[in-house]
Amino acid sequence: MAVRIIVDSTADYSMAEIEKRQITCIPMTIAFGEEQYADGVELSKEEFFEKLIGEDTFPKTSQPSPAVFAEYFEEAKKAGDSVVAILISGALSGTIQSAALAKDMAEYDDIFIIDSKSATLGIRMLADRAVRMRDQGAGAEEIAAELEALKSRIRIYAGLDTLEYLYKGGRLSKAEAAIGKLAGIKPIIAVNEAGEVVMHGKQRGVKQVCRQLAKILEEEAPDLNYPVYFLYAYDKKNCITFIQSLQKKGMEFGEVKTRGIGPTIGTHIGPGAFGIVYIK
Repeated sequence: MAVRIIVDSTADYSMAEIEKRQITCIPMTIAFGEEQYADGVELSKEEFFEKLIGEDTFPKTSQPSPAVFAEYFEEAKKAGDSVVAILISGALSGTIQSAALAKDMAEYDDIFIIDSKSATLGIRMLADRAVRMRDQGAGAEEIAAELEALKSRIRIYAGLDTLEYLYKGGRLSKAEAAIGKLAGIKPIIAVNEAGEVVMHGKQRGVKQVCRQLAKILEEEAPDLNYPVYFLYAYDKKNCITFIQSLQKKGMEFGEVKTRGIGPTIGTHIGPGAFGIVYIK
């Protein structure tokens, strides 16, 4: 009996990475007005940000339907395989509910649905761990238990280069965005243990954001038994500045791994955002 690993497209894997890991990725839907795209299938990260920057219409994301999950679950049931589905935080999307309804429809106990309480590269952290365990012969129940224990240790921090998309997404008023822009304010966001995106601080300028993120890393050292990822949204410049600022402080985390984030989080934080994802 094989273990099938499923993620949604908010894990921000490339098609090549999905194929290499032999996992299934279920896409979210991205809508710009009447135009709808399957995330990562019909719209790449780069194409998404080009549309985000170039169009007046603010995009909307929607989760896969229960029917989409049900198709994969029924296929696994017929084959006698088990499923571990690692999905975006239930606080950020209804994807978990869709998967839970599909599991009920399948009437199959060998489906383990993991609320990652995370997003983007945090989901990748869990999925990569699941892949390693699967390849070492672990069963679905053992993998699920490991991921449930590991997910509370994931940390995601990001600095935003612009307030424009927080305003467009309704998270800031027009006045707050205008004042923040004039003052050169760069918000720092985090994903908390409830899986919510929260404001973690504000600084003036990218250099100050880098300093605050470095301070967080000094206080809460990453576990280097796991990879450390540096994230960026479309433009790598600020991410490179951040990495260089850490290196100047003598803070090294092994091989530098940079990954671009996609539409689900990118919609709200906009291009130029940068940050770090690690296991505490």
